Amino acid sequence: MASKIFIDANVLLDFFFKRTAYEESKQVIELAVSNKVQAFITPSVVHIVGHWLTKAYGAARAKELLLTLLADVQVIDIPHEIALFALHSKIEDIEDALQYYTAKHHKVNFFISLDKQLQKRSISTLPVYTPKEFLKDFAL
Repeated sequence: MASKIFIDANVLLDFFFKRTAYEESKQVIELAVSNKVQAFITPSVVHIVGHWLTKAYGAARAKELLLTLLADVQVIDIPHEIALFALHSKIEDIEDALQYYTAKHHKVNFFISLDKQLQKRSISTLPVYTPKEFLKDFAL
């Protein structure tokens, strides 16, 4: 069975806007497109990425890009009790805590993010990797 990965909004934004980690982010997304990994995001990630895509390209193009992404990336959500747990966690950034514990709840194997603070707060059962680290250590 393919590894399950969570793709953080910052990775998708680097991909869509060809920012600093564009090449590595693109390769992570290509793993999902080629079914070498199962990729997941939350509605919050859709919202964040959709906001920035709409600002840059307009609503019609933003929707088109998101629909293309969602052909290969599954949206998962957080149950109430996991939201409470996340808010009581040591992760100070609320958005990061909710994303991270949603991924953990859905038994995702790897959390892919460019957020170094989140990486420091991760636990061994759900490690946080940058796209570059993930590709180096775990790419199939």
